[in-house]
Amino acid sequence: MELPVFVVDAFTGVPLSGNPAAVCLLGQDLAEEMHQKIAAEMNLSETAFVRTLSPMDDFSSGNTNARLAFHTLSGELAACHEGDHIALDLPLNPTEPLQDKDEFKTLIQVAVGEMSVQDVRYSPGTCKLLIRLSDVYTRQDLERMPIDPGSLLRVERASGSPDVMGVIVTLRGCGGDRIDFYSRYFAPWVGINEDPVTGSAHTVLASYWSKELGKQELTARQCSPRGGELQLSLQQQHGRVSVSGQSRIVLRGSLHL
Repeated sequence: MELPVFVVDAFTGVPLSGNPAAVCLLGQDLAEEMHQKIAAEMNLSETAFVRTLSPMDDFSSGNTNARLAFHTLSGELAACHEGDHIALDLPLNPTEPLQDKDEFKTLIQVAVGEMSVQDVRYSPGTCKLLIRLSDVYTRQDLERMPIDPGSLLRVERASGSPDVMGVIVTLRGCGGDRIDFYSRYFAPWVGINEDPVTGSAHTVLASYWSKELGKQELTARQCSPRGGELQLSLQQQHGRVSVSGQSRIVLRGSLHL
């Protein structure tokens, strides 16, 4: 059996940066075990499997709609083309102030060390902790910030604090920069030490920074070693956010099974 496979770098226009994902085109159904083995072979945080709805279709003449809807465990998610960007329609996830900062104190200290913290929020919908650094810091400070994901994992388990599935460290955009805010994202609780570029984290960041900056249209930069850039457009009345970015196909090949 030969299956077409691609590696796509998302949220970037520059090859070998952004968020890498594998896409495998299936001409037939495969057992779940085989899905898992292929994903392990690709060794990326995301592997998508695409198949036609009808045996009479092929991938060149199948669904040619500009907007595609995906039925997921999080509900229906839509993707569409916006110029040279692909936009995802995602639920907006608000944050709330911490009722008891002491229960997160050690986790925050392990995450950012001695750096000054301006705000800390929690997103109950995603179980993500948002830590905003003081405005005195720069993008370079955020990029150089050393974080030990193993220590984050150990301290959260030992503290008995509310569930944390990811830590977002964020910083306001620097003066004169077209970027509204920067971030890094760590999720060792789900096996991702540092995510290159994270759509779900920006559903939290968009809610927070929109209120802080008084803007509905935001430009964001995730400052992982690979790095990526996102455009965010909020629809507050519907509780949604459009998360868009460029993408590049960096590998085309075949799996031989």
